[in-house]
Amino acid sequence: MEPKTSYPKDKINILFLENISDKAVQHFKQMGYTSVRKLAGALSEEDLIREIKDVHLLGIRSKTQITEKVISAASKLQAIGAFCIGTNQIDLKAATRAGVAVFNAPYSNTRSVAELVIGLSIMLIRRIPDKNKAAHDGIWMKDAKGSFELRGKTLGIIGYGSIGTQVSILAEALGMKVIYYDVLTKLPLGNAVAGKNLKDVVSQADVITLHVPDTPTTKNMINKTTLKHFKKGSILLNYARGEVVDLDALRKCLVEGQLSGAAIDVFPWEPEKNGERFQTPLQDLPNVILTPHIGGSTEEAQQNIGEDVSMKLYQYLEMGTSYGSLTVPPLSLPPQEGTHRILHIHRNVPGVLSAINTELSKHKINILAQYLKTTEEIGYVVLDVDKKLSTQAQKLLRDVKETIKVRLLY
Repeated sequence: MEPKTSYPKDKINILFLENISDKAVQHFKQMGYTSVRKLAGALSEEDLIREIKDVHLLGIRSKTQITEKVISAASKLQAIGAFCIGTNQIDLKAATRAGVAVFNAPYSNTRSVAELVIGLSIMLIRRIPDKNKAAHDGIWMKDAKGSFELRGKTLGIIGYGSIGTQVSILAEALGMKVIYYDVLTKLPLGNAVAGKNLKDVVSQADVITLHVPDTPTTKNMINKTTLKHFKKGSILLNYARGEVVDLDALRKCLVEGQLSGAAIDVFPWEPEKNGERFQTPLQDLPNVILTPHIGGSTEEAQQNIGEDVSMKLYQYLEMGTSYGSLTVPPLSLPPQEGTHRILHIHRNVPGVLSAINTELSKHKINILAQYLKTTEEIGYVVLDVDKKLSTQAQKLLRDVKETIKVRLLY
């Protein structure tokens, strides 16, 4: 049975920022949602607070900052879609407290990043940036000195997650040896070998690539101390997070020859819009490739992300399916014939489910199906109730103590 929402679809306001893929817009319009707006850039906190007051679904990428103030201003907000891998631009604790589901696309651009890392490794180990600049300057630099093959070299992967493992597979196909380090125990793919620690990996590797999240423990993990342990002449690539590398320390190592090259895509500070002035300590250094946070920016990746996140948002809006949410406990359930569905999000304290059941039974409202999932902070209950009494049930559930959000779905 295809659920029919209890609200007019033209009254649901959807806002997509940062030039999100048209696939997302098309998906909702094809499903009958007409109030869909797409803006090219990110919005400041002040502008977003003004725009978000009547928004039910919000789509962003990595630039838009979703603060507690923004979430507090969004009284109608049901869900946020992060059309990217990371969600550190969203205050997840505030979203959880407000009962706002947050979805992302953790795997949709892994191949794009992995391919670029391998391509950059070849460019750097062959010193192509230097030769390219010389050719543009009218200088012929046909020289094999300092240029090497990747085959037989050792690749060090810091962070052996979805992207790190993809890089590992591609590197082995090129004949590289792979050693990796992750804070969690990870099963190696192919012939990859787990290193004992960060120092163990960087001291052995000819090329080091970073694929770690932005956390307090990873901030400046590549600093003047760790850089001393890098194999002399090695190459560093950071296509992970901007706060992971101390760029001043990296510049010093490049100038002194401790490292022979680097490719950096993410920075501690990045411009909000295309065309804005950008500065980094790594500018004007030989054999250094700087890219503007485009590791996952391919047509294929953006299309995959658009389809993935928009489907998660749609399923949550239409069916209450919360699988993939980082804030609302995961539930997925089939629709029940002859019922109305109510979604109830509450603070996770003892007695709420009992209060829900008591209140409904007191008014002789029959629960035909009920599902509950909890996290440490909140609980998520989906109830299928008798059609004739669903409006009354919704009103009763709003008055249950510890309630955060109640929605009559269909």
